Amino acid sequence: HLHIIYLPLFSNVNLNREEHIEEVKNIFSAYLERKQLRKTTERYTILEEIYKRDDHFEAEALFNFFKKKKFNISRATVYNTLELLVSCDLVKKHQFGKNLAQYEKSYGYKQHDHIICVDCKKVVEFCDPRIQNIKTMMGDLLNFKITHHSLNMYGICGNCQKKREAEASKKQEEKLLTI
Repeated sequence: HLHIIYLPLFSNVNLNREEHIEEVKNIFSAYLERKQLRKTTERYTILEEIYKRDDHFEAEALFNFFKKKKFNISRATVYNTLELLVSCDLVKKHQFGKNLAQYEKSYGYKQHDHIICVDCKKVVEFCDPRIQNIKTMMGDLLNFKITHHSLNMYGICGNCQKKREAEASKKQEEKLLTI
Protein backbone atom coordinates (compact mmCIF):
# COMPACT_ATOMS: atom_id res chain seq x y z
CA HIS A 1 0.00 0.00 0.00
CA LEU A 2 1.21 3.45 -0.88
CA HIS A 3 1.32 5.84 2.08
CA ILE A 4 2.02 9.33 0.89
CA ILE A 5 2.26 12.09 3.45
CA TYR A 6 1.76 15.59 2.12
CA LEU A 7 2.83 18.82 3.82
CA PRO A 8 3.51 19.85 6.45
CA LEU A 9 6.69 17.84 6.76
CA PHE A 10 7.71 19.65 9.95
CA SER A 11 8.98 17.02 12.37
CA ASN A 12 9.21 18.94 15.66
CA VAL A 13 5.56 19.21 16.70
CA ASN A 14 6.53 20.63 20.11
CA LEU A 15 7.58 23.97 18.63
CA ASN A 16 5.23 26.50 17.08
CA ARG A 17 6.33 28.46 14.02
CA GLU A 18 7.68 31.44 16.02
CA GLU A 19 9.69 29.20 18.35
CA HIS A 20 11.01 27.30 15.36
CA ILE A 21 12.11 30.54 13.66
CA GLU A 22 13.85 31.65 16.89
CA GLU A 23 15.69 28.32 17.07
CA VAL A 24 16.78 28.65 13.43
CA LYS A 25 17.95 32.24 14.04
CA ASN A 26 20.07 31.03 16.97
CA ILE A 27 21.67 28.36 14.79
CA PHE A 28 22.36 30.96 12.07
CA SER A 29 23.83 33.38 14.65
CA ALA A 30 26.21 30.70 15.93
CA TYR A 31 27.23 29.90 12.34
CA LEU A 32 27.88 33.57 11.51
CA GLU A 33 29.94 33.99 14.70
CA ARG A 34 31.97 30.85 13.94
CA LYS A 35 32.69 32.15 10.42
CA GLN A 36 33.29 35.69 11.74
CA LEU A 37 30.57 37.12 9.50
CA ARG A 38 28.34 40.09 10.25
CA LYS A 39 24.89 39.51 11.76
CA THR A 40 22.82 41.89 9.65
CA THR A 41 19.13 42.69 9.82
CA GLU A 42 18.85 41.80 6.11
CA ARG A 43 20.21 38.29 6.64
CA TYR A 44 17.75 37.62 9.46
CA THR A 45 14.87 39.11 7.47
CA ILE A 46 15.65 36.72 4.60
CA LEU A 47 15.90 33.75 6.99
CA GLU A 48 12.58 34.61 8.64
CA GLU A 49 10.78 34.95 5.31
CA ILE A 50 12.08 31.57 4.15
CA TYR A 51 10.87 29.89 7.34
CA LYS A 52 7.42 31.50 7.02
CA ARG A 53 7.01 29.91 3.57
CA ASP A 54 5.77 26.42 2.78
CA ASP A 55 6.98 26.26 -0.80
CA HIS A 56 10.01 25.89 -3.00
CA PHE A 57 11.21 29.20 -4.38
CA GLU A 58 13.82 30.67 -6.69
CA ALA A 59 16.28 33.29 -5.44
CA GLU A 60 14.93 35.85 -7.90
CA ALA A 61 11.36 35.33 -6.66
CA LEU A 62 12.54 35.95 -3.09
CA PHE A 63 14.35 39.12 -4.18
CA ASN A 64 11.20 40.32 -6.00
CA PHE A 65 9.11 39.62 -2.88
CA PHE A 66 11.32 41.93 -0.82
CA LYS A 67 11.41 44.54 -3.57
CA LYS A 68 7.59 44.56 -3.80
CA LYS A 69 7.34 44.91 0.01
CA LYS A 70 9.75 47.90 -0.20
CA PHE A 71 12.46 46.17 1.83
CA ASN A 72 15.87 47.58 1.04
CA ILE A 73 17.59 44.23 0.40
CA SER A 74 19.84 43.94 -2.64
CA ARG A 75 19.81 41.04 -5.08
CA ALA A 76 23.40 40.21 -4.07
CA THR A 77 22.40 40.04 -0.39
CA VAL A 78 19.58 37.61 -1.20
CA TYR A 79 21.85 35.33 -3.26
CA ASN A 80 24.75 35.52 -0.78
CA THR A 81 22.50 34.88 2.22
CA LEU A 82 20.94 31.88 0.48
CA GLU A 83 24.41 30.42 -0.04
CA LEU A 84 25.24 30.98 3.65
CA LEU A 85 21.98 29.30 4.68
CA VAL A 86 22.72 26.35 2.39
CA SER A 87 26.24 26.01 3.81
CA CYS A 88 24.92 25.85 7.39
CA ASP A 89 22.16 23.36 6.43
CA LEU A 90 19.22 25.66 7.19
CA VAL A 91 18.16 25.75 3.54
CA LYS A 92 18.34 23.07 0.87
CA LYS A 93 19.17 23.93 -2.72
CA HIS A 94 17.62 21.82 -5.49
CA GLN A 95 18.43 21.72 -9.17
CA PHE A 96 15.33 20.22 -10.78
CA GLY A 97 16.36 19.35 -14.32
CA LYS A 98 17.64 22.32 -16.33
CA ASN A 99 15.54 24.83 -14.37
CA LEU A 100 16.91 27.55 -12.14
CA ALA A 101 17.90 26.42 -8.65
CA GLN A 102 15.06 26.24 -6.17
CA TYR A 103 15.36 26.46 -2.41
CA GLU A 104 13.38 25.28 0.61
CA LYS A 105 13.80 25.43 4.37
CA SER A 106 15.33 22.28 5.78
CA TYR A 107 15.97 22.50 9.52
CA GLY A 108 13.52 20.35 11.50
CA TYR A 109 11.80 19.02 8.38
CA LYS A 110 11.49 15.36 7.52
CA GLN A 111 13.34 13.80 4.63
CA HIS A 112 11.05 13.92 1.63
CA ASP A 113 11.15 13.46 -2.09
CA HIS A 114 9.82 15.38 -5.09
CA ILE A 115 7.72 14.90 -8.21
CA ILE A 116 8.24 17.68 -10.74
CA CYS A 117 5.97 18.50 -13.68
CA VAL A 118 8.05 18.86 -16.85
CA ASP A 119 5.50 21.29 -18.33
CA CYS A 120 4.55 23.79 -15.60
CA LYS A 121 7.48 23.00 -13.22
CA LYS A 122 5.12 22.39 -10.27
CA VAL A 123 6.90 20.59 -7.42
CA VAL A 124 4.99 18.16 -5.18
CA GLU A 125 6.62 16.81 -2.04
CA PHE A 126 5.89 13.34 -0.72
CA CYS A 127 7.12 10.95 1.91
CA ASP A 128 6.79 7.20 1.40
CA PRO A 129 8.11 4.91 4.17
CA ARG A 130 9.10 2.28 1.60
CA ILE A 131 11.92 4.56 0.45
CA GLN A 132 13.42 4.37 3.96
CA ASN A 133 13.14 0.58 3.74
CA ILE A 134 14.99 0.59 0.40
CA LYS A 135 17.73 2.83 1.87
CA THR A 136 18.18 0.48 4.82
CA MET A 137 18.16 -2.66 2.64
CA MET A 138 20.62 -1.23 0.07
CA GLY A 139 22.90 0.09 2.80
CA ASP A 140 22.98 -3.33 4.45
CA LEU A 141 23.37 -5.18 1.15
CA LEU A 142 26.22 -2.98 -0.13
CA ASN A 143 27.79 -2.26 3.26
CA PHE A 144 27.05 1.49 3.19
CA LYS A 145 25.93 3.76 5.99
CA ILE A 146 23.37 5.83 4.08
CA THR A 147 23.53 9.42 5.36
CA HIS A 148 20.98 11.00 3.05
CA HIS A 149 19.38 10.68 -0.37
CA SER A 150 17.74 12.70 -3.08
CA LEU A 151 14.87 11.40 -5.19
CA ASN A 152 13.29 13.53 -7.89
CA MET A 153 10.71 12.08 -10.24
CA TYR A 154 9.60 13.89 -13.37
CA GLY A 155 6.26 13.65 -15.13
CA ILE A 156 3.22 15.57 -16.28
CA CYS A 157 0.76 16.77 -13.63
CA GLY A 158 -3.00 16.33 -13.99
CA ASN A 159 -3.62 19.93 -15.09
CA CYS A 160 -0.96 19.76 -17.78
CA GLN A 161 -2.26 16.37 -18.96
CA LYS A 162 -5.68 17.98 -19.47
CA LYS A 163 -4.09 20.91 -21.33
CA ARG A 164 -2.18 18.49 -23.57
CA GLU A 165 -5.35 16.49 -24.26
CA ALA A 166 -7.29 19.68 -25.07
CA GLU A 167 -4.54 20.85 -27.43
CA ALA A 168 -4.39 17.45 -29.14
CA SER A 169 -8.17 17.41 -29.48
CA LYS A 170 -8.14 20.93 -30.94
CA LYS A 171 -5.45 19.96 -33.46
CA GLN A 172 -7.45 16.89 -34.42
CA GLU A 173 -10.56 19.05 -35.01
CA GLU A 174 -8.57 21.52 -37.10
CA LYS A 175 -7.15 18.64 -39.11
CA LEU A 176 -10.64 17.28 -39.80
CA LEU A 177 -11.89 20.74 -40.86
CA THR A 178 -9.14 21.08 -43.45
CA ILE A 179 -10.05 17.81 -45.16
